[in-house]
Amino acid sequence: MSIFFSRQCEYAIQSAVYIAKKQVGEWTTVKELTGHLNVPYHFSGKILQNLSRKGVLISMKGTRGGFALAKPAKEVTLFDIVDAVDGSAFHTACVMGFPKCGDGHKCSLHDQWHLLREKIYQMLVKKSLNDLARDMDKPGYQILP
Repeated sequence: MSIFFSRQCEYAIQSAVYIAKKQVGEWTTVKELTGHLNVPYHFSGKILQNLSRKGVLISMKGTRGGFALAKPAKEVTLFDIVDAVDGSAFHTACVMGFPKCGDGHKCSLHDQWHLLREKIYQMLVKKSLNDLARDMDKPGYQILP
């Protein structure tokens, strides 16, 4: 598990990248996805349904159905996935958990965390699923099956 995103968010990112590697118009079933990624079947189904409700994915029922991206992979950012699953509170929340931490009333990590979270936010909004899927094919990167 990452130190930043929930397990559900990690699985959502991995699943979305896997789906982004598919041809346009090709559907991915939960069974196929869990067969290629080390993601529990029922948990994966709930994650994909949530991404569908949030407009990141579309779904089609039936034997030829499954899940696909709702928009082209180059238009879906990593932030879209994170926001759909974990929300965007990391971009405003205090790293120490103080509810009133802000520029006028800072915790001892406020200034450092502000810089880091802004860099993280910029990475999330600039990286598309297309970028991530393409990079997964480069030597030295984690390969998706």
